[in-house]
Amino acid sequence: MSSPPTGYPYLDEALRRPDGVLAFAHRGGAYHPDIEGLENTMAAFQHAVDLGFEYLETDVHVTQDGVLLAFHDQVLDRVSDRRGAIVELTHAEVAEALIGGQERVPTMRELLDAFPRSRFNIDLKSDGAVAPLAELVAARGLWDRVLVGSFSPRRLNAFRTLTRGRVPTSAHPLEVLAFRVLPSGPLADRLTRRRVAALQVPHRRGRWTVVTPGLVRRAHAAGKPVHVWTIDDPDEMHELLDRGVDGLFTDRTDILRDVLTERGQWREEP
Repeated sequence: MSSPPTGYPYLDEALRRPDGVLAFAHRGGAYHPDIEGLENTMAAFQHAVDLGFEYLETDVHVTQDGVLLAFHDQVLDRVSDRRGAIVELTHAEVAEALIGGQERVPTMRELLDAFPRSRFNIDLKSDGAVAPLAELVAARGLWDRVLVGSFSPRRLNAFRTLTRGRVPTSAHPLEVLAFRVLPSGPLADRLTRRRVAALQVPHRRGRWTVVTPGLVRRAHAAGKPVHVWTIDDPDEMHELLDRGVDGLFTDRTDILRDVLTERGQWREEP
């Protein structure tokens, strides 16, 4: 089961590769031994790019004064030396925080400027980030460089409305359910109003397997690639690739690169 054409250059890059699969550096490869503790930082993303990753995953929040940040948590507490909710702090206040004692929280504009050849998979983590991200995409003409997703149907649908369908978006959980339980991929596509560009899903949720052969088959029948997060075990990577998935997110960029190289599916820089 090969990747289906979608009409979005961001996703159809896989079609240009023999046995093409997209490799996503989740938060820059958060658990790679060389950068552990530096997730979602400029150092982490640079490390992933140096390894050859072209697709970078990040989450976004917005500060009190409207600056869009590449950051996963709602608060600074877990990964930095400062405390407080992003939405209640100004960018100047957030800029004082250090991740791992050495890296500042990057803005999305900084990432886009630092890695002009990279594509970004962006998870909308707050309601306030929706409009700033849509504005940034329009201002920079990022239609082919980003794919946007969210666990929140409200958040994701608001972004789709603001960008008028020009930006590929992944399925929110209710849309995933349609592709998982309905007998036909085209039927699920119709019921989700053809707004889904890709399914980005966990392999399993508790005892329930999400990424079954049937899900992959139905998604492909509707022209939707399937990307699975967040996979750090090599055996599980092989299992999913054998099942026909079109992309993998990983915190262990070293392991995914080794697996894809072993399978002849790693794209070396020209």
